[in-house]
Parts: sequence; C-alpha cells; structure tokens
Amino acid sequence: MGLNKSTFIGHLACFGAYCIFGFNIVCCKNISNAHVMTPMNLLCFRAAGATMLFWLVSLFMPKEKVPMKDMLQIFVASMLGLFLTQWSFLKAITMTTSIDTSITNTCTPILTMIVAAIVLKEPITFKKVGGILVSLTGVLILVFNSIGLGGGASETKPLGIVLVVVNGLTFALYLGIFRPLISKYNVVTFMKWMFLFTMLVALPLDIKNLIHIPLGQMERSVAWQVAYVVFFATFVAYFLIPIGQKRLRPTLVSMYNYVQPIIATIISIIIGLDHFTWKKGIAMILVFTGVWIVNQSRAAVAENPK
Repeated sequence: MGLNKSTFIGHLACFGAYCIFGFNIVCCKNISNAHVMTPMNLLCFRAAGATMLFWLVSLFMPKEKVPMKDMLQIFVASMLGLFLTQWSFLKAITMTTSIDTSITNTCTPILTMIVAAIVLKEPITFKKVGGILVSLTGVLILVFNSIGLGGGASETKPLGIVLVVVNGLTFALYLGIFRPLISKYNVVTFMKWMFLFTMLVALPLDIKNLIHIPLGQMERSVAWQVAYVVFFATFVAYFLIPIGQKRLRPTLVSMYNYVQPIIATIISIIIGLDHFTWKKGIAMILVFTGVWIVNQSRAAVAENPK
C-alpha cells in the first residue's frame, strides 16, 4: 500500500519534529544540570522566543481571521499542547532518572489511542494495538540496554512519575481533541496564537524569577543549548507537528514519540557515552516496524486526506 504525497509529508514532518525532540531531551537535561534556569524559566524563554518568531513569519503570510469561538478553543489547546505539556516535562526531568522518564513516557501513544477513540471515534484496531506493542517492545529493549546520557535526578520521586504521565496525557488530549481545529488554519496562524497565549500565561507566573537569571554565569555551551531548545525544539518542531497532525491520525502522530529514545541513544553513541549493539539495532527496527503497522490500520488509511 503506497503513501500518497500528503501522507508522506505528514510522516516526514513528524519524523523531523521528533528527531529534534530527541536531541531536545539531552539539551534540557544539560540545562537543568547547570542550575542557572528553572523549568518555568526555560518554558518562558521557549514561549517568548517562539511567539516572536511565529508572529514575525506571519507578517509574510496571507492573513487569516480567527473568530472568537475558535480563539477560545486555541487558548485551551495552548494550555494542553504547550503550557502543561512543556512545563510537566521540564519539571519531571528534575525529579526522575533518565530510565524512569523514558519508560513512563512510553504511555503517550497508548493514551492518545484511547483519547482518539473517545473523541474522534477512531476505532481501536488489532493492527493499531499490535503496532503500538511492537514499538513499545523496541523502546523498552533500547532503554534497558542503553547506558543513557545521564541528567535528571539521582533517584525518582513519585511526583516526577506523575508529571511524566501528565505530560503524556495532556499531549494526547491535544492531539485527539484539536485535530479538526488545526486543520482549519495554516500552521503559522495556529501556532502564533498558541504560543502567544502560552507566553501570556507563563510570563506573569515567573517574571520575578526571570529578571534574576544569572545569564553572566551561563556557560557558552549551555547558552547554545538554550538557543537550540528555543529555535529548533520549539519554533521548528512545533511548526512541523501541525503539518503531521493535518495529514495523519492522532495515534500515528504520537507513535513518533518512540523516535526520541532512538535519537538520544544515537547521540550518546556518537559522543562516546554508549555503544552500539545488536540488541539496540533490533530495538530500532521494532520501533519503526510498529509505526508502519499502525500506518496500515484501517482507521489510519481510511481518513488520510487525499
């Protein structure tokens, strides 16, 4: 079964976004370990930076009018898909070990499948469940056979696990509930309002702490990683995700979440903190096989735009 052009673009966008997110995990852990920015500080930087970039790009795009009814929905979407998702992740990595974060984070596609079934009436097919289980097996093999990149906490706190689950649930709700709304607008229009609302909520909560960030004490490597998080892991990645959301079913989009540990493992191998084994190779093959199986499911194929 071949992919049409629209579906191929959706897969490419999701793959690109989650590759960026894979490296983002490394950067966020390093920033956290530097102890110069709190999770809320970094969230504010991401929201403010992406807001400026999306609004700048929007000056060169056709103008789209967004009615108040949709604006209220975009506000709720921004709280689920950006504010709560990003804050819970950034806070969780300070309270959980790398391996516990990775394992708990595997619940996101499962949660997305359930939300999509309830909200969008997307059938839970045997192929979809089988694909998720195949990818999940690959991720767990990868996690348990990788040394990892360090970072995070020395031990996991229960609240950290709760925050990882919150991260997965809020993003699952965002993917499942707001796909029809996302399809109405171009990416820039939708994301410029999403990030503006996130910034307007985040900045007042952290303004007193933001002005006391010791920027002068920040190492150059950390500063570059902050820049990466703001530009690539926020602006570029969140430009790509809606492109995928418009073309792929929510469960399939969330399956690309399993690409992140692969990228983190590859990075750790490249910088010498881990090494490649046949088990890791099999794990990576299983992850992408699972994504392929989910893509073949009846619900995914039936509703892909032509």
